[in-house]
Amino acid sequence: MNLEFNKNEDSLKQLIFQLSQRNKRVALGGGEKSMAKHKAKGKLTARERIAYLLDEGADSVEIGAFAGDGMYQDEGGCPGGGVVVTIGWVQGRQCVVVANDATVKAGAWFPITAKKNLRAQEISIENKLPIIYLVDSAGVYLPMQDEIFPDKEHFGRIFRNNAVMSSMGIVQMAAIMGPCVAGGAYLPIMSDEAMIVDGTGSVFLAGSYLVKSAIGESIDNETLGGASTHSEISGVTDYKFENDEQCLDHLRNIFDKLGGQATAGFSRKAAVAPKANPEEILGVLPADRAKPYDMMDIINRLVDNSEFEPYKDLYGQTLLCGLARIDGWAVGIVANQRKIVKTKKGAMQMGGVIYSDSADKAARFIMNCNQKKIPLLFLHDVSGFMVGSQSEHGGIIKDGAKMVNAMANSVVPKFSVIVGNSYGAGNYAMCGKAYDPRLIVAWPTAQLAVMSGAAAANTLLQIQVASLKSKGQEITPEAEKELLDTIKARYDEQLSPYYAAARLWVDAIIDPRDTRKVISQGISMANHAPIEKAYNVGVIQV
Repeated sequence: MNLEFNKNEDSLKQLIFQLSQRNKRVALGGGEKSMAKHKAKGKLTARERIAYLLDEGADSVEIGAFAGDGMYQDEGGCPGGGVVVTIGWVQGRQCVVVANDATVKAGAWFPITAKKNLRAQEISIENKLPIIYLVDSAGVYLPMQDEIFPDKEHFGRIFRNNAVMSSMGIVQMAAIMGPCVAGGAYLPIMSDEAMIVDGTGSVFLAGSYLVKSAIGESIDNETLGGASTHSEISGVTDYKFENDEQCLDHLRNIFDKLGGQATAGFSRKAAVAPKANPEEILGVLPADRAKPYDMMDIINRLVDNSEFEPYKDLYGQTLLCGLARIDGWAVGIVANQRKIVKTKKGAMQMGGVIYSDSADKAARFIMNCNQKKIPLLFLHDVSGFMVGSQSEHGGIIKDGAKMVNAMANSVVPKFSVIVGNSYGAGNYAMCGKAYDPRLIVAWPTAQLAVMSGAAAANTLLQIQVASLKSKGQEITPEAEKELLDTIKARYDEQLSPYYAAARLWVDAIIDPRDTRKVISQGISMANHAPIEKAYNVGVIQV
């Protein structure tokens, strides 16, 4: 019996259980009472609609489940951002599904709702995936309209995207299954086809109360913009259905007739399970994040047949680079090595740190993958780049910039999995959110920040103590410790993967054992978008 393995496994299983419980709470949307009230109207919930629409038994990936988590407390919260986004399959065709959750503030749009919808459209655009909107929303949450309405990345960008996506030939379908109000009315009507459910669906630029206030006309909402009005009088909608199920069946029928599309041509063979048991990931990842470990123990449990072809394996060893397959798809892997390594020159290098030699190696490998049209997978457990006079004199900034340049300009799709730490410039070099990964997901063990909690807390403490002393105030050791604890507690909260997921800095927090499935789904969707841009890194510091 390996006690260390068992300790690690128990720790990660607890984190996975917490993840499961949090997912269950998110799935309740606005709560059981709101859900019961919603279903009493004869409507399916957002998640029931998606489950009914998607192919039974096919893999899917939910995006942004924890969007808004812990935010907008003064407004009563906004679970899941008030919208459910899923990458799944309809009649064998991979697509993005966006469903308003009317149990959360009647599906009203908060700032995070707009951000999540834009992320769904971004995934559709990057991968040329069809997108389906299941609309059931009261429109902009008016008390926060200044944070939702006017800016470039606010609500209006969604309709701009509708137009641009249409011009790109991306299929957009909309089902109006509840209210669709004001500016939000443009989303379904700017889609290729719009269907509406009788009795529950409605579309209007202004509801009956606003019409009465604005022009003095008295009219009910159904007559103003209900299913019969728009299907028989205005011609705004294309199809009318008696209930949600009929509407969703028709969507499936349309998808059954869609023509094929070009692919990127990424290499795929028959999938082979890893030789090393993927369940053992839970035991090989240390519970103590300061402990070194061999990242190959993780990689061997992710890749097909546990086969990994290393690139420059004797050089720049704090970064592992090499080729493998995941669920049959060819990938180029760039991963932080967490064990301490010794160079041929006799120097000791700390695991999880990017040195000049490893940055140089990774830059070359990334360029090679672009040359060979192989998607890139980044496995993060990085503390950052090496600091100190020796590294600075050796040109660490130059070599780090080379890696960032090669990665930022990549034309092959990139995917990021945050296994452990993802700090500072290390996050950037390893394809953090700012560098357009097609998907970026985190394990429950992830931490994401400019630096570690201990380092940040001590730095902030020194600044605050110096500030107090400059004002002539003395601080006792006890007061200093109390201040440090306060700073560290606040910073540690921001390190949490849930803090990142709430703000959509990561697309999802996943069970580590689902990593193969998520990456496979990601490459599958990326394969729908042929590479149209030549690889050009511009000026590189050499």
